[in-house]
Order: sequence, then C-alpha cells, then structure tokens
Amino acid sequence: MAIDPVNFSDLAARDPREIIQLTRAAWDSHSREYRIKIWGCNYWVDAAHGRIRTENKGERVLADYMDLFIVHYLMGTGSADPANEWVSEKDIPGGSAFFRGPHTLPTKDIARAFGEDMEGFAAVCTRLGGRPLALADAAFTFDITPKLPVAVLLWQGDEDFGPDAGLLFDKTIARHLALDIIWALAALVCKTLTRTGGVD
Repeated sequence: MAIDPVNFSDLAARDPREIIQLTRAAWDSHSREYRIKIWGCNYWVDAAHGRIRTENKGERVLADYMDLFIVHYLMGTGSADPANEWVSEKDIPGGSAFFRGPHTLPTKDIARAFGEDMEGFAAVCTRLGGRPLALADAAFTFDITPKLPVAVLLWQGDEDFGPDAGLLFDKTIARHLALDIIWALAALVCKTLTRTGGVD
C-alpha cells in the first residue's frame, strides 16, 4: 500500500493557501511542510521530499493506511462541512458495487474482538477520543478530521446470532475522498480499534 510518488508530486504542485483553507491544516513556509491533526495526533507532510512524520517517536503502527489517507485528504478535500447525517458504505454513491469482495470493510475484526466485551469496547473507544452515540448496542463517533467523522457500531452476540459491527460515515464523505481511500480510512479505523484493544 505504498503511496505512488506522483501523489506527493501533485500535492507539492498545489497552492498551500487553497489546501489549508479546505482542510484546516497549517502550512510552515520555512520548512515547507503541512501540519495536520488526524485523530488527535499531529502529522507533518513534506510533499517535496515524499515524507510524513509524526510527533510520536515510537513505531508508526498502520503507517501505510494513515499516510495514504493523509495525502489524499490534503489533495482531495472539498469545501463541504459535515451534514451531520450518517450513511453506511453502501449508501455512498458507487458504494454498493465497490464495498464487496476484497473491499468489504473489515468490521468483522471489531465484532470478533469486542462482541463479547462491550465494556472493553467502550474503554478502547473512550481512550481513542470517541463520544458515545445512541445506536446499536454500543456506538461511538470519532473526529478523524474536522470534516470526516466516523461512527463505529457494535451489536452484542446472542444465542441466535453472532456479534456484528459496522461503520457509518457523514453523508458528505464522497465529496472529499474516493471510494478506495474511504476503504483505507475504514481499515485504519478498524485496525486501530483492535490493536488498541490488544487484538492483532
């Protein structure tokens, strides 16, 4: 999932003033880097040299998913603010055909990790900055960026049905990200939750 260098080249060619207006990132004219907060963590993007760094000095877990998302968010974000209306991946234009087979969202990982541990799910979501939602058996919303909230829903299993999980996105997400980048974002969310919960 390495980033095609042409994406960094395209980003470097863009007007920083336009990008910071649309994304709410910051621009350092001295270092020529963007600084953007993603899921509560600051990232610095050096498009000219194709590098992304973070304030976290340790191992960058899930860096491929995060870097892919960051570059495309900086390049593709439109002017739309969140509509505060949740939709599933199948409700996104083109989503019912795209999000299947190899592009099925990996929400079953969340169900396997937390389906019998609702308290653990709540603890992990709270640790990651989630806010409770009155949906499913338990649900939390995360501000991945100011324009891209994502909700994670969990249903506890019973004697008839196993546990299940799902993601919801703001209705405007397709104005900011292509379908394959939405998938990368979803994978990032699912894998972050399970890793934080101690499940790999």
